[in-house]
Amino acid sequence: HVTFRERKALNVTKDSVTTTEVTLTISMDADDEEPFLNRSYKKVASRVRIPGFRPGKAPRSVVESHMGREALVHEALEFMIPESLDQVLKDEDIQAFMEPQLEVLDMAPVSFKAVVALEPVVDLGDFQSIHLDREAVEITDEQVDHVLEDLRFEAAPWEPVESALAFGDLATMNVNGTIEGEQVIDDSGIDFIPAMDNTLPFPGFSVYLEGMTEGQSKEFTLSVPDDYLQENYAGKECRFNVEVLAIKEKTLPELDDEFAKGVREGFESMEALTDHVRQRLNDEGEAAETRRLEQSSLEELKKLAKIEASELVYQRELDLMYEERQRSLSNQRMDMELYLSYVGQTEEELREQMKPQAEERLKTMLVLRKLADVENIEVSDEDVEDEIENLISTTGGESETAMKQALSTANAKDSIRSSLMNRRIMARLVEIVQGEGAASPSAGDPSDSTGSEETEESGPEEESSPADEAKD
Repeated sequence: HVTFRERKALNVTKDSVTTTEVTLTISMDADDEEPFLNRSYKKVASRVRIPGFRPGKAPRSVVESHMGREALVHEALEFMIPESLDQVLKDEDIQAFMEPQLEVLDMAPVSFKAVVALEPVVDLGDFQSIHLDREAVEITDEQVDHVLEDLRFEAAPWEPVESALAFGDLATMNVNGTIEGEQVIDDSGIDFIPAMDNTLPFPGFSVYLEGMTEGQSKEFTLSVPDDYLQENYAGKECRFNVEVLAIKEKTLPELDDEFAKGVREGFESMEALTDHVRQRLNDEGEAAETRRLEQSSLEELKKLAKIEASELVYQRELDLMYEERQRSLSNQRMDMELYLSYVGQTEEELREQMKPQAEERLKTMLVLRKLADVENIEVSDEDVEDEIENLISTTGGESETAMKQALSTANAKDSIRSSLMNRRIMARLVEIVQGEGAASPSAGDPSDSTGSEETEESGPEEESSPADEAKD
C-alpha cells in the first residue's frame, strides 16, 4: 500500500534580496536527499555490473557500497537541484523571470546556491506626453518615371551585339584571379553586368572591362580593400586575367499602350499603368512613413523609460545574440572559430562588441511588453488561427495542406503570435503619440510588473519595389 507523509520544508537562507534578484542557499539533510537517491539508485542499478546479481536486481545497499554514496549523489543532482529549487520557489512565492544561476556548494549533504532573476521593473514615465506628427507623402513625376524605366529595362530581352562592352551590358566571361600566386577566382562562362556601383569582386573591376570586345583578353591588377572580410587577403594585390566570350545589350521598348498591356496582367493604356505605379509609390511611401513614425515613437518611449533588471537578464540576452550569430554562420556553412579568425577577434572581444546591441534589444523588448500590459493588448488563439488562414490564402507556390501543416507547429504559432503582438503594440503606440485615444492611467506606475506575453523588437517588414509589384 502507499503511505503519504507531510512534505518537510527545505532549509533555505535568503542571502540577498533586491527588487530584481534573490540569492538563495538551499541546504538539504539526509531525509531531503533520500527520495532523490532512491531514484538515482533505480537509474544506475540496471547499468552497473555487480558479481552475483543480474542487472537491476542488486539491492540499493549493495549498489551504494559498490559505487559509493557520492556517485549516487552525483547521479541525483540533475533532478535533485531543479526539483528542490522549484519547491523552494513555490514555498517562498518567488516568481523567477528566467532559469536561475546555480552553484553546488557541498556534496555531503548537498547544498547549493541559486541566484534568481525576478521580473524586471519597468517605468514608462509620462509617455502620454509624447507627440509626433505624421509627415505628408508626396510622389514626384521623377519617381514615377524611374519606376517606368525600370519596368522598361526589365521587359527588354538581352540581344547579342558586336560593339565594345559598356556599363549596363551583359558580358559572358572567363575570369581568373590570383593573390601572391594563390588562385582565388576561377570562373568560366559567368555572366556579369559592369556598372560603377558594382564593386564585385573588388572595387574597380568593372572599370577595366569597359571597352573590351568579344574574344578579347585583358590582364590587370586590383588592390584588395583593407577591410576585406578575409583578412589574409586584405590590402594585397589581385592579378586578374579576363576573357570576354560574348556581349549582349538591351533594346528598350517604347513606353506606349502596347508596352503597358504586357506588364503584369496587363493595363489597357500607358495612362493606366502610370496611375498604378503612382498609387503603388504612394502606398509604399505611406507604409514607410508609418515605419518611421513607429521607430521614432519607440525611440522616444525608450528615452523616457526607466528599467531595473538583474545582470543575469542582460547576460542571457547577450548569450542569445551570440547563439543567433552562431546559427547564422552555420547556415552559411561557417563555424564561429573560422569567423573569429576572419574578423580577427576572440570570443570575449566579440561578446563585448555585441553587448550594447544586446542591452538595447532587451530594453526594447521590456518596454514593449510593459506597454502591452498597461494598454491591455492581447493576442488570442483565435487571432493566431485567423492569421494562419490569412497567410495561407495570400501566399502562393505551396499546397494549402503543406503550408497549413508548416504553420501549425508550436514554434510557428509562437512566431505568428509574437508578430501579431508587435504589430498591435506599435499600432497602439502610433495612436498614442498622435493623440488618438487616451492611454491607460496606470501606464506610469512602476510597481506594475510587465506582461507575461513576450515580444520581440519591432522592425520594418521586407519591402518590394513598385516595379516588382507592377510585374507580379
